[in-house]
Amino acid sequence: MELKPPFKKIIHVDMDAFYASVEQLDNPDLRDKPVAVGGSEKRGVISAASYEARKFGVRSAMSGVLARQKCPHLIFVPPRFERYKEISTEIRKIFYEYSDLVEPLSLDEAYIDVTENKKGNPSASMIAEEIRQKIWDRLELRASAGISINKFIAKVASDINKPNGQKTINPEEVLDFLEQLPVNKFYGVGKVTAAKMYNFGIFTGLDLKNKSVEELVSLFGKSGAHYYNIVRGISKSVVKPNRIRKSVAAERTFFDNISSEVFLMEKLSKIADELERRLVKSNTKGKTITLKIKYSDFTMQTRSKTGLNFLQQKKEFLPIVKELLYQEKLQNSVRLVGISFSNLNTEKREPFFVQLKFDF
Repeated sequence: MELKPPFKKIIHVDMDAFYASVEQLDNPDLRDKPVAVGGSEKRGVISAASYEARKFGVRSAMSGVLARQKCPHLIFVPPRFERYKEISTEIRKIFYEYSDLVEPLSLDEAYIDVTENKKGNPSASMIAEEIRQKIWDRLELRASAGISINKFIAKVASDINKPNGQKTINPEEVLDFLEQLPVNKFYGVGKVTAAKMYNFGIFTGLDLKNKSVEELVSLFGKSGAHYYNIVRGISKSVVKPNRIRKSVAAERTFFDNISSEVFLMEKLSKIADELERRLVKSNTKGKTITLKIKYSDFTMQTRSKTGLNFLQQKKEFLPIVKELLYQEKLQNSVRLVGISFSNLNTEKREPFFVQLKFDF
């Protein structure tokens, strides 16, 4: 089977160690040193790590305690999300110089469809080089990029020559590339699914390709059809410039475990204050409220309730949060608690998303 034109030209730009790089940019004393954004030496979780820290095995989502063990001279800095958002806005301005088809995935990465671009440049690879150079010239930050015929392959490619590099997978290279790709690199294949694939002798894209769609659906449900298509370079996912975020969330990891619902409500009330402020400012409301609880043994529990009306005010949704908290007894002491809104009133409005993290 051969892929047939016309082909899209998709770029995935991924900033290199974005949060940590911004901290090193703003504070010269941190340059060339191992830096961890977020976390703490006691209970926090790392949000980002500089490449100097990664050499010691420090990674995002790692506990501050473990990070310190791996890198005794690690420097912890608190996150400054407003600053990251400010710089992210400047980066996106560069993207829009080339195309209006820009789909941000987060503050530090985005897809850009340059099939038809504002510069009239037929080379997506050259455009990616220009974008990365402009980010450096204007902001002194490094970015990596992947270029290919669809979003999935472009995203995988952007990780190949990190940091400060790019990789193009041309149309004629796509099928060979996918056949050699380890299955755990495929979108939607997490650790559990990968382990299941290994049990069935599926280790590479070629192994995946040798399975019929019926076999894959039988083994993996609806995702089986996705795997069948993606390994053949078939993807209907387009770059969506007005991609709507589906949730607004706030959560906090505590320095000390909490076993009392009363004390948890105090923390949730503080989260609700900030959440209300952001919701009002953006004119965003939601119908579904979810309480997230992570226990000291790292097991997770969520409790949700959906109402008939959109809610925004703390006085409206905090009683529901309290109801969810007291819905059943705590299973253990709690290390993290959070509130999220989904089923938002944003279907016909500009996208809005906020992940709030702050210290008590």
